[in-house]
Amino acid sequence: MMPKLRRLRTASPFQVILITLFTALALFMSLPIVFIFNHAFKPQNELFLFPPRFFVRHPTLHNFETLFLHASNATVPFTRYLFNSLIVVSLTLVSVVVVSTMAAYVLAKYQFHFKQLIMSLITLSLMFAPETVSIPRYLVINGIGLNNTYLGHILPSLASPVAVFMLVGFISQIPSDLMEAARIDGAGHVGIFVRMILPLSVPAIATISILTFQGVWGDVETSTLFMQKETMRTLAFYVNSLLSGLQNNVAGQNMAAAPGCYFHPESDHFPALSAQSA
Repeated sequence: MMPKLRRLRTASPFQVILITLFTALALFMSLPIVFIFNHAFKPQNELFLFPPRFFVRHPTLHNFETLFLHASNATVPFTRYLFNSLIVVSLTLVSVVVVSTMAAYVLAKYQFHFKQLIMSLITLSLMFAPETVSIPRYLVINGIGLNNTYLGHILPSLASPVAVFMLVGFISQIPSDLMEAARIDGAGHVGIFVRMILPLSVPAIATISILTFQGVWGDVETSTLFMQKETMRTLAFYVNSLLSGLQNNVAGQNMAAAPGCYFHPESDHFPALSAQSA
């Protein structure tokens, strides 16, 4: 503890300025999240003020009451959408991390035929937006009969070129001498991967985990294309339908403000909500 305090006391002026600037930047970047939370508690008269107020002056739970009343009258309960999202996100996140790290480990540390071709295809796939493969993806999922299943949610996100590309670059920086030393000590391919590659790749794994979580949690396309049963759709689909179906209704504006306080890292829906409220 004392060495840490000593290092803090002897920080250079440049370090102090840098820490201050980054702290201010972090606080500034958190303002949209604060605005979303405030927006959910605003009464109707504050939602349509111009210029809009950043902080709510008269907080109310009426938005949440209206939301839950609307959800309770629906054929599918709100909790079902939330449950589906939690299941899909959890299974997809674990699957993407396992598959991507194993693929990246082989591509980064082993030599085999067509390695460069595979890397070129992965790099090339980064150029295409997900919407460009919606029809082929639907044909594949429909052809193997995965409509209205959790696997139909998970499989389209399982192969992540972004995750593999990032992990290949990170694992390539791990010295091969460490792997040779582990082999001399009797470690096999699985032992090296589990005991050495995974612990050293935690920063990259954390990054792809966050990106995967954001993408899967906010995914509306999969529920729209592959899930005909309402009971298999996710919370993102429900929130999106709530926003689009009630955006021209005054009461709907209040109801649409409330989901901002739920676990929704994708903010693509909320700028439109803020613009409508203004």
